[in-house]
Amino acid sequence: MSYVEPGGEYARDSRYLTTRITADGRDGHPVEAGRYRLVVSRACPWASRAVIVRRLLGLERALPMAVAGPVHDDRSWSFDLDPGGRDPVLGIERLREAYLARDPGYDRGVTVPAVVDVPSGRVVTNDFPQITIDMAVEWKAFHRAGAPDLYPSALRPEIDAVNDMVYADVNNGVYRAGFAGSQKSYAQAYERLFARLDLLSERLATSRYLVGDTITEADVRLFTTLVRFDAVYHGHFKCNRHKLTELPVLWAYARDLFQTPGFGDTVDFTHIKQHYYTVHSDINPTGIVPEGPDGSGWTAPHGRAELGGRPFGDGTPPGPVDPSEAVPAGHTPLRP
Repeated sequence: MSYVEPGGEYARDSRYLTTRITADGRDGHPVEAGRYRLVVSRACPWASRAVIVRRLLGLERALPMAVAGPVHDDRSWSFDLDPGGRDPVLGIERLREAYLARDPGYDRGVTVPAVVDVPSGRVVTNDFPQITIDMAVEWKAFHRAGAPDLYPSALRPEIDAVNDMVYADVNNGVYRAGFAGSQKSYAQAYERLFARLDLLSERLATSRYLVGDTITEADVRLFTTLVRFDAVYHGHFKCNRHKLTELPVLWAYARDLFQTPGFGDTVDFTHIKQHYYTVHSDINPTGIVPEGPDGSGWTAPHGRAELGGRPFGDGTPPGPVDPSEAVPAGHTPLRP
């Protein structure tokens, strides 16, 4: 499987399935507890957004989750972590089966996160930016008591503007650098990435969170890139002006979120490294997965509380992770 087009500039295939699951069911898929299955891989930053938001909002019972293995081939993500290599609810070996159940001629990306309608076995949506927004807005009837408002009405225009910048230059920017097919396209992505990180550092030097004084969707979206930065993007994607640990404001901000219930307790560094260094064989042809970096710093004091802010607003932190969904011991510094 090739990710780099020699001489070209990386362009993400954004032809997603945009059917929405809404409270009023206007797209034919009403919000309904237990009807859908959220398919993720802990390796994927786009899927990790959904894992974090689901946990922060307490949607574990209403929206059960299937975790695919950390690697895939051209036949798609597989459920090799489950007994017999099949998802126990959907009964399939590969996520592609759920995409083909919706459209036998499906010829786009088989991506995570994907939400599957369990009765039909068909993917409803893989539109990752909209999935987490809809969790916050359309699934409110099933939020836990004390769930934070991750997409408050008054702040939506600012959150959307920040998200657009972060996506273009950071979330997708690391991929534009890593999958660049020419020196020019790589240099352009590299410069945009670090220029944006510098601006974000300035913004976060005086504000604990990106928008307002509580955690919002914007923080979730930035976090999933930052938490992967030193482990994969710095070396594997050549985003190497600085490590995250060498950017004081962003490093403290990322640690603050990592230590907040719902963030770090969903992160699997082992899966992250196995995915990038194994799947991107045209970038890392040996398939060797690095042992480092040392992750112990993620639990070090961050000092960000001095800036004020209330992580969950008027709400409360989520409770302990269900043992069935816990990141394996040794895969995260939170569970040595």
